[in-house]
Amino acid sequence: MSEPICLRIVIDRLSASATPHYAIWVVEAPYPGGYVHHDRPWTDELNQLWQSWLQLFSLRGLPQVPHVPSAYVPQFVTDEVASAKGSTGSARGYTGRLMQTLGIQLWQWLFDGAIKGSLDQSLGIAMGQGTPLCLRLDIRDPDLIGLPWEIMQPQPGRQAMSLNEYIRFSRTTSAVDPLADIRLDDSLNILLVLGEPDVPGSNQNRKATDTLQLDAEATMLKRILLGEMTSNLGKRSATAPCRVDVLIRPRSGDLSKALEKGHYNVFFYAGHGVSAPDGGLIFLQAESSLNGTELAQVLLHNRVKLAVFNTCWGAQPDQQNQQPIPRSSLAEVLLHHGVPAVIAMRDSIADDEALSFIQDFSLALAERNPIDRAVAIARQNLLTLYKFNQPAWTLPVLYLHPNFDSQFLSALDTDITRLPGESFSSGPIAAIRAVDDPHLIWYLYGGTLRVGRRPENDVVIPEPWVSGSHAEVFCRQVSGSGVVSSAESVYYLRDNSRYGTFCQADEGWHHVHRQEICLQSGIQLRFGSLQGRLMEFVIQD
Repeated sequence: MSEPICLRIVIDRLSASATPHYAIWVVEAPYPGGYVHHDRPWTDELNQLWQSWLQLFSLRGLPQVPHVPSAYVPQFVTDEVASAKGSTGSARGYTGRLMQTLGIQLWQWLFDGAIKGSLDQSLGIAMGQGTPLCLRLDIRDPDLIGLPWEIMQPQPGRQAMSLNEYIRFSRTTSAVDPLADIRLDDSLNILLVLGEPDVPGSNQNRKATDTLQLDAEATMLKRILLGEMTSNLGKRSATAPCRVDVLIRPRSGDLSKALEKGHYNVFFYAGHGVSAPDGGLIFLQAESSLNGTELAQVLLHNRVKLAVFNTCWGAQPDQQNQQPIPRSSLAEVLLHHGVPAVIAMRDSIADDEALSFIQDFSLALAERNPIDRAVAIARQNLLTLYKFNQPAWTLPVLYLHPNFDSQFLSALDTDITRLPGESFSSGPIAAIRAVDDPHLIWYLYGGTLRVGRRPENDVVIPEPWVSGSHAEVFCRQVSGSGVVSSAESVYYLRDNSRYGTFCQADEGWHHVHRQEICLQSGIQLRFGSLQGRLMEFVIQD
């Protein structure tokens, strides 16, 4: 795999005048001439667009708005806006134009002069090497953190940068603690924590009802993270194994013990959170909360690589006297302490939007995509579901440690342990491959290839009619005849399943159940049902 090509851009304020002036400079580039700088004033047009955005799309951004419960989700297109524009349809057109205009203006403001040249050259180098450009934005003025930089687009009709296949967009921060050694994992090990769902103490009489709702939510989230609620069964067969453990309203000590014992690489929190100094607060229970600094110590001690927060405003800084406090958002604080990757919400997010994002993100991550690419895939699907002129796709914000390349699952490895001197070219190689995707192939190098629904199998098929340990494909050495005895490899399929395996013969499909059959190269297989994915057994030279 090619090393990622990165372009890291810093934005910081130069003056505190009525018209703020900003320095923009490149601190990481793939070529020596890419380290350039530029300065620009903040324009009145951008300020007006931002105020319009806040009035339509945001609660947190308006200075006069106090903290509100995370369960409350704003009505993004108000009746007043619809009335002023004549109809709901024209109101949506207005919000779409606002989204596009602000995105273009942000892009033109940032990528001006030498900064634009550095971007173009870096993108050209990345494309020439066949790898995406990792674009990371380090915003050091807290006044600009709340802006939806993820919507930047160069011109009308072009993709936003956070959706672009050739650009992997994320935010980062400076003055971070060193990154611990990152070893690639073979599986997703997720600790799912459901905390207090609402403002602590707001209604003590609802605790029993809330507990039932949290149990149901935990079950649903676990199924989503395990990929059991997706209809895309074909893709799940190539994904990494996934384990999800659940804690509901734990105490801080229980959370620490679970992290120490579980060897988790992903921490997932769903529940109430508020902005506060030291990284905000997440409420495990009404009487038990953690701030970002405290949580960072627990995550770092247990080598968690990715923290995901399904709570409002985790990517927003706290405010004091209606002024944002530098380095105070939950995402920034975790990165400052050395957590490799954090996903948090820029504003309030509805439950169905959050669940859609989680489902698509977890699937893309299990398919061994880097974290930034998995976020882009999930963001694209949010845009499709909830439309370009609504803010759902702009809400998830990804922060990456400056020294983290976003990859934490190992690539799918088809290699095996071999005796000294043994090579692939010593004889034919047997394999099972997907007929609809010939590149998806599982090799059998003289041993046993296990097929089933459980993640420990070699070929994982998450279809409901496939048994946990469904079948085995294996090789027997059969002695040959003649003056010099030789051995011939003969391949067999042994079915161990509940519903059997279907093998295509000359006369049609043959049902094999709890028995062995000899396999010939080219025979087609369906495991558990004739509606299952079509596989083929092949012997390659």
